[in-house]
Amino acid sequence: MQPETEPQIKPSNWKQLRELAELGRIRNRNTVAYRLAHWPIWIWVFFITPGPLTFDLFERGFDRRMALWLGAVLVGTGIAGWRGRLPGVEPAPYIIRFTEDKPNPLYRRICYTFGWSAVITFALLNVAGLAWAIATGEWRLKQIYRLVYFPMACTIWVLGAAGKLPRVKPSTKNEGHERRFFYGSVWAVCIAQPALWLLWASLPHSRPADLVKLAVFVGICGWVAWLSSRGVLPRTRKVRPGEHDISD
Repeated sequence: MQPETEPQIKPSNWKQLRELAELGRIRNRNTVAYRLAHWPIWIWVFFITPGPLTFDLFERGFDRRMALWLGAVLVGTGIAGWRGRLPGVEPAPYIIRFTEDKPNPLYRRICYTFGWSAVITFALLNVAGLAWAIATGEWRLKQIYRLVYFPMACTIWVLGAAGKLPRVKPSTKNEGHERRFFYGSVWAVCIAQPALWLLWASLPHSRPADLVKLAVFVGICGWVAWLSSRGVLPRTRKVRPGEHDISD
C-alpha cells in the first residue's frame, strides 16, 4: 500500500490563496487607538487652513487668535470623529476592496480637499517666497501669503467641490492609485517643510543661503516623489485591481 502524500498546490492556485490570506488579515473594525491616531492629522489640516494665521504662528508664536481657532477645530473635528465622519476615524474601514465603485462620502471629499489644499498651497508659496528672495534679494514671503494664499486655496477648494482632485471624486473606484498621489505628496511636504524650517533657523538670510534652502526643499520633494513612485513609502505601493487592503 502506497504511503499517503500531501496534496500538491498547483501554481494556478497561488493567486487565490494569496487573496484569501490577505482577506483574512483585513480588520472589520478600527480600534480605538487607530481612530485616535488619525484624529490629530485632521486637527492639523484644518488648523493650518487659514494660511496667513499659520504664517504668524511660525513667525511670532502662539497667541489668543490661534488658541480660539484651535479650540474651534478641536470641537469640530472631535464631533465629526465621534460620529465617524473623519477619514481613518470611522468605526470601520470604508474602503477595503480597491477599484470598487462605491459612493465617496461627503465628509471624505471635504477632508481630502482641505488635505490637498494644505499640501499644495504651503509648498508652492514657500517655493515662491524663496524664488523671490533669490531673484530680488528681498524677503517678501509674508506679503505673498497675504495676497496669494486664499486665492490659491479657494481654487483648490473649488476643484475639490467639483470632484476634480484625487480621492475627492464622487466614486472610490480609482482609490487604488489616487491614494498613492495623495500620500506621496503628504510624505514629500512633511519631510521637506521641517527641513526648510531648520535651514531657515540655522542659515543666514542671504542669496547663497536661500539657494541652498530652495535646492534642499525641491530636492527632498523630488526624492520623496521618486520613492513614492516605487511604492517604498507607507501607503504608496501600487495596488492591484480588486486587491483587499485598508485605504485610509
